[in-house]
Amino acid sequence: MQKSDGMNYAPKGKPNIVVQKGEFVFAAIALDHGHIYGMCNGLLEAGAELKWVYDQDPAKVAAFIAKYPQAKAASSEQEIFDDAEVKLIAAAAVPSERGPLGIRAMENGKDYFTDKTPFTSLDQLAAAKAKVEETGRKYAVYFSERLHVESAVFAGQLIEEGAIGRVVQVIGLGPHRLGAAGRPDWFFKKDKYGGILCDIGSHQIEQFLHYAGCKDATVVSSKVANYHAKDYPELEDFGDATLVGDNGATNYFRVDWLTPSGLGTWGDGRTLILGTEGYIELRKYIDIARDPQGDQLYLVNQQGEKHYSLHGQVGFPFFGQLILDCINRTENAMTQAHTFKAAELCLLAQEKAVRVE
Repeated sequence: MQKSDGMNYAPKGKPNIVVQKGEFVFAAIALDHGHIYGMCNGLLEAGAELKWVYDQDPAKVAAFIAKYPQAKAASSEQEIFDDAEVKLIAAAAVPSERGPLGIRAMENGKDYFTDKTPFTSLDQLAAAKAKVEETGRKYAVYFSERLHVESAVFAGQLIEEGAIGRVVQVIGLGPHRLGAAGRPDWFFKKDKYGGILCDIGSHQIEQFLHYAGCKDATVVSSKVANYHAKDYPELEDFGDATLVGDNGATNYFRVDWLTPSGLGTWGDGRTLILGTEGYIELRKYIDIARDPQGDQLYLVNQQGEKHYSLHGQVGFPFFGQLILDCINRTENAMTQAHTFKAAELCLLAQEKAVRVE
């Protein structure tokens, strides 16, 4: 697993097969972000069959097939769309192109699974909502910082069991290492990546809605800055926001591209969840100066203090649930309403953000 930079972070978990061989076929289109590898790993571990890959860049396709030799290189998007066996398109396009690709996939009768952030404008969100309504297809999103982190999955299970009572606040810290030299040109163009709150902030808002059980929220305040990456004037290397959920729970999150080179992984991602009967802290990717292994969870409640080391213990149920949702037309992995609400709120946070220096 790549730990030096988040763009190529592709977790692997325990196989959790939910379908028979050949029962669920998917294809990969648009390999602009390395998250496509994590997305494919998760689907394959749940029993999906990867049949096709397409990208305009032959080098990206060759690297993908080296990793997944079962995938055939398609001559075009349409060749994949025309294959009736393919049920789902997994894609990690340039962020500004994710919405339009999803529209094309749904128009061709496919469910769609995109890397976050799913949209860079409210118009794209509105178009996707309309197309889902029209076609009945799914527009799923890879919010990896919850779905592909075992400590984050386990936190949700603890909350559901009532381990900390009612959740009243979620604090999310999402630092990332910039690694500018290894980034593509689009990464530094605001109209392509959408802004830091729209992009990596989408993880934080989705987590808040999930852990606090909110159906909606209000963005109270948000701000962005370019504190350090002055060679890239369109890049925002810092952002934060405060939200209040429709059930009274509150959220503060901070995201940044300021992770120092001395850290043993690409970002010291943490989540703190406060409940009426206790609290949880997640140290997702590293426990600094103590344990290089991530997935450390700390629980304090009325019964006492507990530390869980969860790497390799929990698995990633989202991917199997998504496959079964596509087959059965259910919504157990994540509801469409939740997906679109997280997307909407990150766009609103970005839109109203105050720029500071």
